[in-house]
Amino acid sequence: MNPGIDIQGSFIQVLLDLGIPTGVAKILWMPFPMGLMLVGATVGVLGSVWLERKISAAAQQRIGPEYIGPMGSLAPLADGLKLLLKEDIVPFKADPLLFTLGPIIVSIPVFLSYLIVPFGQNLAIANLGTAIFLWIALSSIQPIGLLMSGYASNNKYSLLGGLRAAAQSISYEIPLALAVLAVVMMSNSLSTLDIVQQQSGYGILGWNVWRQPVGFAIFCIAALAECERLPFDLPEAEEELIAGYQTEYSGMKFALYYLASYVNLVLSALLVSVLYLGGWNFPIPVVAIAGLLGVSETTPWLQVLTASLGITMTILKAYLLVFTAILIRWTVPRVRIDQLLNLGWKFLLPVALVNLLLTAALKLAFPIAFGG
Repeated sequence: MNPGIDIQGSFIQVLLDLGIPTGVAKILWMPFPMGLMLVGATVGVLGSVWLERKISAAAQQRIGPEYIGPMGSLAPLADGLKLLLKEDIVPFKADPLLFTLGPIIVSIPVFLSYLIVPFGQNLAIANLGTAIFLWIALSSIQPIGLLMSGYASNNKYSLLGGLRAAAQSISYEIPLALAVLAVVMMSNSLSTLDIVQQQSGYGILGWNVWRQPVGFAIFCIAALAECERLPFDLPEAEEELIAGYQTEYSGMKFALYYLASYVNLVLSALLVSVLYLGGWNFPIPVVAIAGLLGVSETTPWLQVLTASLGITMTILKAYLLVFTAILIRWTVPRVRIDQLLNLGWKFLLPVALVNLLLTAALKLAFPIAFGG
């Protein structure tokens, strides 16, 4: 049962008791989950940007943000406000409609993908039976916006960046989807809640990273490419394309690209946590924790404690992966575009296919160990 639905039902019931019609009550409920999703994703981005700057500064033996807020923690917020106040310029020869639609098409699917991320056993905005399918479908929309932005800018660097972004995204979406399908096959479900629940039996030993090490590596590499992080930031390589498809953008439109990039990074880290690292589950099973404390699993205070710590575990695992992505940015050189495409099509795709077939064979041979 998804308590998010119970909260919705309780809210609607209160409105019904006040004499408000059912249809109106449901419409009044809709802004709450959407607002929660937007606020949560934005706060996660602000934390990621601050981490990026402090870790980058440490890697270069600098201090980084220091004066705006405690340890410079409000610097990302100040940057966001600055971009909101900047003039929004549309190039004279650009296509104004496509130029405006580009960043919107890029950012909306990323935010919508947060609907399926469970932060705890009872904390998911939507418990969809086809959550993984929805995420794969949404992620395939983003390249359209990138290509649209590059074309509409009427700038050769932007066009090259848009073409690179579309080629890169298509190249890495397929191995990414195949890696996720292997996890779905083991879990017998497309629901993210079911996938995490299936990893809860044996603590850290039950996490999918041990049963899908190849899929985990493929997912992490492909996710870096999808987020256009170094060493795969070819679409906006500053030394080659100025800023790629973002070259002609300013003000709020540029802010949407910047925001979508980090929202996508945090989303990918959360999905790695959910699919491979047990989500909200502890390294030690809750049964063992209850036994050590000499209480029952159903003890109310223990349930509240494990729920609170479960949210912390999900976020901690995700930000550990964000930290790793930032370290990779400052330790690994950028690859060439031909190396990027060769890695996707000639290596990751066949390896992902073999991994999927091997998972199917092992599931038939050892159904208990592989979720049969």
